[in-house]
Amino acid sequence: MNCIIIEDEIPAQKILKSFIGKMPSIILVDTFKAAIEANTFLNNNTVDVVFLDINLPDMSGLDFIKTIKNPPAIIMTTAYPEYAVNSFELDTIVDYLVKPFSFDRFLKAVNKAKDRIEISENIPEENNDDTIFLNVDKTLHKIDLSTILYIESDRNYITIVTETQKLSYIDSLKNWTEKLPENQFIQVHKSYIINRKFVDKLSGNTIFVKANKIPIGRTYKQTLLKVLGI
Repeated sequence: MNCIIIEDEIPAQKILKSFIGKMPSIILVDTFKAAIEANTFLNNNTVDVVFLDINLPDMSGLDFIKTIKNPPAIIMTTAYPEYAVNSFELDTIVDYLVKPFSFDRFLKAVNKAKDRIEISENIPEENNDDTIFLNVDKTLHKIDLSTILYIESDRNYITIVTETQKLSYIDSLKNWTEKLPENQFIQVHKSYIINRKFVDKLSGNTIFVKANKIPIGRTYKQTLLKVLGI
Protein backbone atom coordinates (compact mmCIF):
# COMPACT_ATOMS: atom_id res chain seq x y z
CA MET A 1 0.00 0.00 0.00
CA ASN A 2 1.17 3.54 -0.64
CA CYS A 3 0.08 6.53 1.38
CA ILE A 4 0.38 10.26 1.98
CA ILE A 5 0.22 12.34 5.14
CA ILE A 6 -1.76 15.58 5.33
CA GLU A 7 -0.77 17.14 8.65
CA ASP A 8 0.37 20.67 9.50
CA GLU A 9 1.98 19.85 12.86
CA ILE A 10 5.61 18.74 12.51
CA PRO A 11 5.64 16.55 15.69
CA ALA A 12 2.56 14.69 14.45
CA GLN A 13 4.18 14.26 11.03
CA LYS A 14 7.27 12.75 12.66
CA ILE A 15 5.23 10.25 14.66
CA LEU A 16 3.31 9.10 11.59
CA LYS A 17 6.52 8.82 9.55
CA SER A 18 8.13 6.80 12.33
CA PHE A 19 5.18 4.39 12.57
CA ILE A 20 4.93 4.03 8.79
CA GLY A 21 8.67 3.34 8.66
CA LYS A 22 8.17 0.31 10.90
CA MET A 23 5.82 -1.30 8.39
CA PRO A 24 7.36 -2.53 5.14
CA SER A 25 3.87 -3.05 3.71
CA ILE A 26 3.25 0.73 3.61
CA ILE A 27 5.17 3.19 1.43
CA LEU A 28 5.03 6.89 2.27
CA VAL A 29 4.83 8.78 -1.02
CA ASP A 30 4.66 12.37 0.22
CA THR A 31 3.73 14.64 3.13
CA PHE A 32 1.67 17.84 2.97
CA LYS A 33 0.95 20.62 5.46
CA ALA A 34 -2.17 21.94 3.71
CA ALA A 35 -5.19 20.50 1.93
CA ILE A 36 -4.71 22.55 -1.24
CA GLU A 37 -1.23 21.12 -1.77
CA ALA A 38 -2.52 17.61 -1.27
CA ASN A 39 -5.45 18.23 -3.60
CA THR A 40 -3.09 19.15 -6.43
CA PHE A 41 -1.17 15.94 -5.83
CA LEU A 42 -4.29 13.74 -5.71
CA ASN A 43 -5.60 15.23 -8.94
CA ASN A 44 -2.60 13.71 -10.71
CA ASN A 45 -1.76 10.69 -8.56
CA THR A 46 -3.50 7.84 -6.76
CA VAL A 47 -2.74 6.44 -3.32
CA ASP A 48 -4.26 3.68 -1.22
CA VAL A 49 -4.37 5.46 2.15
CA VAL A 50 -4.45 9.07 3.36
CA PHE A 51 -3.57 10.01 6.94
CA LEU A 52 -5.60 13.19 7.29
CA ASP A 53 -5.66 15.72 10.11
CA ILE A 54 -9.03 17.37 10.78
CA ASN A 55 -7.66 20.81 11.69
CA LEU A 56 -5.74 22.11 8.69
CA PRO A 57 -4.79 25.74 7.98
CA ASP A 58 -6.83 26.14 4.76
CA MET A 59 -9.88 23.91 5.33
CA SER A 60 -11.02 21.14 7.65
CA GLY A 61 -10.11 17.58 6.83
CA LEU A 62 -13.79 16.63 6.70
CA ASP A 63 -14.48 19.35 4.12
CA PHE A 64 -11.41 18.29 2.17
CA ILE A 65 -12.72 14.74 1.76
CA LYS A 66 -15.65 15.85 -0.40
CA THR A 67 -13.25 17.49 -2.86
CA ILE A 68 -11.48 14.20 -3.62
CA LYS A 69 -12.67 12.23 -6.62
CA ASN A 70 -12.81 8.51 -5.85
CA PRO A 71 -11.33 9.02 -2.37
CA PRO A 72 -8.96 6.34 -1.06
CA ALA A 73 -9.15 4.81 2.41
CA ILE A 74 -8.83 7.67 4.88
CA ILE A 75 -7.54 7.51 8.45
CA MET A 76 -8.36 10.68 10.36
CA THR A 77 -5.97 12.07 12.99
CA THR A 78 -6.83 14.78 15.49
CA ALA A 79 -6.50 15.86 19.11
CA TYR A 80 -10.26 16.35 19.41
CA PRO A 81 -12.22 13.14 20.06
CA GLU A 82 -15.58 14.92 19.72
CA TYR A 83 -15.16 14.86 15.94
CA ALA A 84 -15.16 11.07 15.85
CA VAL A 85 -18.95 10.61 15.71
CA ASN A 86 -19.38 12.87 12.68
CA SER A 87 -16.36 11.51 10.86
CA PHE A 88 -17.48 7.90 11.16
CA GLU A 89 -20.64 8.85 9.27
CA LEU A 90 -18.45 9.33 6.20
CA ASP A 91 -18.09 6.00 4.45
CA THR A 92 -14.63 6.66 3.05
CA ILE A 93 -13.16 7.04 6.57
CA VAL A 94 -11.93 3.69 7.88
CA ASP A 95 -10.67 4.78 11.30
CA TYR A 96 -10.06 7.70 13.63
CA LEU A 97 -6.85 8.20 15.60
CA VAL A 98 -6.94 10.53 18.59
CA LYS A 99 -3.56 12.14 19.35
CA PRO A 100 -1.42 10.98 20.99
CA PHE A 101 -1.92 7.44 19.71
CA SER A 102 0.22 4.35 20.20
CA PHE A 103 1.78 2.17 17.52
CA ASP A 104 -0.67 -0.61 18.41
CA ARG A 105 -3.59 1.72 17.74
CA PHE A 106 -1.95 2.90 14.53
CA LEU A 107 -1.51 -0.70 13.40
CA LYS A 108 -5.17 -1.44 14.03
CA ALA A 109 -6.16 1.50 11.81
CA VAL A 110 -3.83 0.39 9.03
CA ASN A 111 -5.28 -3.13 9.14
CA LYS A 112 -8.76 -1.68 8.75
CA ALA A 113 -7.59 0.26 5.71
CA LYS A 114 -6.04 -2.89 4.28
CA ASP A 115 -9.32 -4.76 4.72
CA ARG A 116 -11.21 -1.94 2.97
CA ILE A 117 -8.79 -1.97 0.04
CA GLU A 118 -9.04 -5.74 -0.34
CA ILE A 119 -12.84 -5.49 -0.46
CA SER A 120 -12.64 -2.82 -3.16
CA GLU A 121 -10.21 -4.87 -5.23
CA ASN A 122 -12.57 -7.84 -5.09
CA ILE A 123 -15.57 -5.97 -6.48
CA PRO A 124 -16.89 -8.06 -9.37
CA GLU A 125 -16.14 -6.65 -12.79
CA GLU A 126 -19.21 -5.65 -14.74
CA ASN A 127 -19.41 -5.60 -18.52
CA ASN A 128 -22.59 -3.60 -18.25
CA ASP A 129 -21.75 0.08 -17.94
CA ASP A 130 -25.22 0.67 -16.49
CA THR A 131 -24.38 -1.32 -13.36
CA ILE A 132 -22.20 -0.07 -10.50
CA PHE A 133 -21.26 -1.14 -6.99
CA LEU A 134 -21.56 1.29 -4.08
CA ASN A 135 -19.67 0.73 -0.83
CA VAL A 136 -22.09 1.92 1.84
CA ASP A 137 -21.74 1.03 5.52
CA LYS A 138 -19.00 -1.50 4.70
CA THR A 139 -21.35 -3.36 2.35
CA LEU A 140 -21.16 -3.53 -1.44
CA HIS A 141 -24.50 -2.77 -3.07
CA LYS A 142 -25.07 -3.58 -6.73
CA ILE A 143 -27.11 -0.84 -8.41
CA ASP A 144 -28.60 -0.93 -11.89
CA LEU A 145 -28.64 2.73 -12.94
CA SER A 146 -31.90 2.25 -14.82
CA THR A 147 -33.69 1.40 -11.54
CA ILE A 148 -32.76 4.67 -9.81
CA LEU A 149 -35.82 6.87 -9.26
CA TYR A 150 -33.94 9.95 -8.14
CA ILE A 151 -30.82 11.15 -6.38
CA GLU A 152 -30.97 13.70 -3.58
CA SER A 153 -28.12 15.85 -2.29
CA ASP A 154 -27.99 17.07 1.32
CA ARG A 155 -24.80 18.94 2.22
CA ASN A 156 -21.95 16.41 1.93
CA TYR A 157 -24.20 13.41 1.36
CA ILE A 158 -26.22 12.02 -1.48
CA THR A 159 -29.06 9.51 -1.28
CA ILE A 160 -29.68 7.07 -4.11
CA VAL A 161 -33.37 6.10 -4.20
CA THR A 162 -34.76 3.09 -6.07
CA GLU A 163 -38.11 1.35 -5.63
CA THR A 164 -36.55 -1.08 -3.16
CA GLN A 165 -33.83 0.82 -1.27
CA LYS A 166 -32.24 4.07 -0.19
CA LEU A 167 -28.46 4.36 0.07
CA SER A 168 -26.78 7.41 1.61
CA TYR A 169 -23.06 8.16 1.62
CA ILE A 170 -20.64 11.03 1.12
CA ASP A 171 -20.49 12.25 -2.47
CA SER A 172 -21.62 15.15 -4.63
CA LEU A 173 -24.43 15.53 -7.14
CA LYS A 174 -21.87 16.84 -9.62
CA ASN A 175 -20.05 13.51 -9.61
CA TRP A 176 -23.29 11.73 -10.41
CA THR A 177 -24.11 13.97 -13.36
CA GLU A 178 -20.94 12.57 -14.94
CA LYS A 179 -21.92 8.94 -14.23
CA LEU A 180 -25.54 8.94 -15.34
CA PRO A 181 -26.79 8.50 -18.93
CA GLU A 182 -27.77 11.95 -20.19
CA ASN A 183 -30.68 10.63 -22.20
CA GLN A 184 -32.29 9.13 -19.10
CA PHE A 185 -31.53 11.44 -16.17
CA ILE A 186 -32.02 15.17 -15.74
CA GLN A 187 -31.26 17.59 -12.94
CA VAL A 188 -34.43 19.42 -11.87
CA HIS A 189 -33.14 21.20 -8.77
CA LYS A 190 -29.79 22.05 -7.21
CA SER A 191 -30.37 19.07 -4.90
CA TYR A 192 -32.13 16.58 -7.18
CA ILE A 193 -31.56 14.48 -10.28
CA ILE A 194 -34.48 12.39 -11.54
CA ASN A 195 -34.97 9.44 -13.86
CA ARG A 196 -37.21 10.61 -16.72
CA LYS A 197 -38.89 7.25 -17.24
CA PHE A 198 -40.39 7.26 -13.74
CA VAL A 199 -42.04 10.69 -14.02
CA ASP A 200 -45.76 10.45 -13.27
CA LYS A 201 -46.86 14.08 -13.48
CA LEU A 202 -45.97 17.75 -12.97
CA SER A 203 -47.88 20.20 -10.83
CA GLY A 204 -46.61 23.77 -10.58
CA ASN A 205 -43.03 23.57 -9.33
CA THR A 206 -43.31 19.95 -8.26
CA ILE A 207 -42.58 16.84 -10.26
CA PHE A 208 -43.85 13.43 -9.15
CA VAL A 209 -41.47 10.51 -9.60
CA LYS A 210 -43.26 7.28 -8.67
CA ALA A 211 -45.38 9.29 -6.21
CA ASN A 212 -42.29 10.97 -4.72
CA LYS A 213 -42.65 14.74 -4.69
CA ILE A 214 -39.52 16.44 -6.06
CA PRO A 215 -39.18 20.26 -6.18
CA ILE A 216 -38.33 21.90 -9.49
CA GLY A 217 -35.75 24.68 -9.31
CA ARG A 218 -36.52 27.88 -11.20
CA THR A 219 -33.34 27.71 -13.28
CA TYR A 220 -34.00 24.10 -14.27
CA LYS A 221 -37.67 24.29 -15.21
CA GLN A 222 -37.42 25.41 -18.84
CA THR A 223 -34.86 22.74 -19.66
CA LEU A 224 -36.98 20.12 -17.91
CA LEU A 225 -40.10 21.06 -19.87
CA LYS A 226 -38.13 20.95 -23.12
CA VAL A 227 -36.67 17.53 -22.35
CA LEU A 228 -40.11 16.17 -21.49
CA GLY A 229 -41.54 17.67 -24.69
CA ILE A 230 -43.97 19.96 -22.88
